[in-house]
Amino acid sequence: MKSRRTEYLRPAAADDVPALMALRAEAEGWLRTKGTDQWSDPETGERAISKWRASIDEGRAWVVIGEHDEVLATVSRGPVDRDFWTDADRPEAALYLYKLIVAREASGRQLGTRLIDWMSRLAALEGRTWVRIDTWRTNTGLHAYYERLGFQHVRTEAPPHRRSGWLAQRRAHEMALPHDLLAVGSFEDVAALPDLPHQRMDVSSEDSTA
Repeated sequence: MKSRRTEYLRPAAADDVPALMALRAEAEGWLRTKGTDQWSDPETGERAISKWRASIDEGRAWVVIGEHDEVLATVSRGPVDRDFWTDADRPEAALYLYKLIVAREASGRQLGTRLIDWMSRLAALEGRTWVRIDTWRTNTGLHAYYERLGFQHVRTEAPPHRRSGWLAQRRAHEMALPHDLLAVGSFEDVAALPDLPHQRMDVSSEDSTA
């Protein structure tokens, strides 16, 4: 059965911070039920939140908005992390994806996959070769998720002051759901964003339950 997509992507704003903090808190609780300690360290969390606020201020954070104007998901891009990627990795050839979080209420809509696809299109438009990630070293379930989406494990780094370090990348032009792209902007302003990868809001597609 066809259903109209109602969610859309836009840059995160300062007013979104409480909703983003709630997303992270929800994710922390859910991760604990999965037996992983990801994001469980308060110091790590405070540092991550500080970086998140900076990414919002610098226009590097995005949110997915639902039909009731609620924040359903978020993703950020950021600079290369020199704890993990070296000059030999040609860091300028990649877009670095961070803080991908989806609300539990939006589970089944494949928002995480669609956000990664959008970032892949953005990377390709910028002439980059890769979309790169680093994830918690012990979160094997997350590693498997990214590998199912076409990411290839590059290596695992283990600096003593970091818990992340499982490094992976996917070709910038690759997409898992090329026919189910996220719209950018609202109904009123989607046409005003010509330099970003987007599709119009009136596209209908199968509503996935996977």
